[in-house]
Order: sequence, then C-alpha cells, then structure tokens
Amino acid sequence: MELGLITFADMEPETLPGRGINGHQRIKDLLEEIQLADQLGLDVFAVGEHHRPDYAVSSPAVILGAAAVITKNIKLASAVTVLSSDDPVRVFQDFATIDLLSGGRAEIIAGRGSFIESFPLFGYDLRDYDELFTEKLDLLLKLNKSEKISWKGKHRPSIENLGVYPRPYQSSIPIWIAAGGTPASAVRAATLGLPLILAIIGGLPEQFVPFVNLYKETAKKNGKDMNLLQMGINNHVYIGEDSQKAADEFYPYYAVMMNRVGRERGWPPLSRQQFEYSRSPKGALMTGSVQQVIDKILYEHDLFGNTRFLAQASVGNVPHKMTMRSIELFGTKVAPVVQKAISHSK
Repeated sequence: MELGLITFADMEPETLPGRGINGHQRIKDLLEEIQLADQLGLDVFAVGEHHRPDYAVSSPAVILGAAAVITKNIKLASAVTVLSSDDPVRVFQDFATIDLLSGGRAEIIAGRGSFIESFPLFGYDLRDYDELFTEKLDLLLKLNKSEKISWKGKHRPSIENLGVYPRPYQSSIPIWIAAGGTPASAVRAATLGLPLILAIIGGLPEQFVPFVNLYKETAKKNGKDMNLLQMGINNHVYIGEDSQKAADEFYPYYAVMMNRVGRERGWPPLSRQQFEYSRSPKGALMTGSVQQVIDKILYEHDLFGNTRFLAQASVGNVPHKMTMRSIELFGTKVAPVVQKAISHSK
C-alpha cells in the first residue's frame, strides 16, 4: 500500500489588504513539508485547490512544479483539481509540465470540489455542476490518451484534429477520481476504470464500506482487471508521542477550522466530546499516538483493501513546527510498521 500526505495549505487570512504576507510564509512552509515527505521516503504528496482567503493554494500545479525540482522520488498530485471550473487542456499541459520537471512523478486527482467559489469566479453556472465535470473529464481522458484529438462538447469550444503539448514524461498521467461518498462517483470511476480516492473526514469509516463495495462491484461488472484496481483513503491525521497531549494540542486548531466550515454549511459547533468520539478506535479522526494511528490505518485497510492511504497532515492553522513533527512521526514510525503489517498479511 502506498502511504502519503495531503494538504489544503490552511492559513490565516491576510491582515493587510492586497498583501500576501501570510501566503508567502505558508507556501514556504508547504514546500518544506513536501521536501521532508520526500526525504522520509513517503510515496505521494497531494495538494488541494481552493479559492478562499483561508487556504494558500489556488493553483496546485504551480506548487507541484516548484516541488518537482526540490524532490527526488515522491509522486506529486493535486487533491483535487476542480475540473468542473477549469480548462482540461490547460490542466493537462500543466501536469505534463510537472511530469517533465519531475521525471515522471505527476498525478491528477480530479474532483468536483467541496467548495463552490471557483464556479462564479470563472463564469460557470452551478446548475451545470454534474454536467461540467462529466464533459471535462471526458476531454481530459482523451487528451491523456492521444497527442492529437477531435472533440465536441457543450460547455467548452470543440477541438478539431489538434495536438496538445507538451506530452508527459510518462506514457500517460495517472488520473484519479476523488469522492466524498456519493454513489454516482463510485460508479463513474469504476465504469471508466479509474482509480478512486475517498475522503473520510467524519463519522465512522465502516459506514463507507457499501460505497467501496459498489466501486469494486461496478468495476468487476464492467470487465476491469481487479488486480490492477487502485483505491485510496484519506483521513485527517495529527500524531504525537503521547495520545492525550496530541489531542490537547490539535483540538483548538481543528475545532476552529471545522466550525468555520460548519457555519457555512449549517453544522452545529464541534464539541470536545464529539472530537474525542471521532478519534476513538473506530472513528474517522486519526489524532493521537503513533500506535493509535497505525491501528486505525490497518483497521481501514481491513475494511476497504485500499492500495493507498493519504494522511491530511496540516488541518487548520496548526503551527508549522507541529505539522513537521507529525509528518516526521508518520514517515519514521507509522509508515514502516503499516507496510510491514500489510506485507505479512498477504
């Protein structure tokens, strides 16, 4: 199983109008996180796309291009590329360029996005939410397969026998579909034979077993090679040497972030009791000691048989020093034990 990290590059909104002081520091810290993950031998680092004042990255491709030249082995992915409000041609060109810079380590994790700011920003109608993603994913897959294409769509001008350059270093760029548990996402990915990554950021992981089973069953019905099927899971993760200390350190930052998002979506405030329940042995939140996080990752692997696990390692405005220590523990203490346990279970 591949083990890696994912981040949305949470940050404090700027206090000086028109200045990117906080953004500058957060991106500098982010590149240090990616470099550390590479040095620790982790498999993947994925960077999200947002268009809000509380996240530092609106263009994952720019960050991943910078990361490509300061890393050696780690795969570099978006998480997600909000494909519905982007141009698939430009997305492909950007990630082909990252692939060239990195010597074949670029990946695209495409999704519809959990926030909607990009739609009005780039002139798209939210009523076309599903249709936009379906159409643009179709174009992206064709671009990835063929140097010259002809394509017709509804929401983007057609392409008539044109080449798209540069081509990636790999024969094609791995394209994953991101999902939050909507059955249609599982069916879409399975039907297309695309790897799927599922975000489990609340509730109980066991509640997602039917979703993963639907993905696998649909892939099998469509004649996909089950031995080649890839499926990933990501959870919120914060690791410390001591369980209670890690929880006490992380909770204030986590609660502020969850409550900020929750106010927009009508969720009740997160209590410490709910936080503790979520980090209990069968809850979704992986906050605690090294052994607790190992146990939870292996528990989810037993549930899903996933081939990739991504730890969302900088949730909320956790200080950089704390994030780096959590990443270090993940790479040096958690990953080796998880890999050994899974290899022995085969």
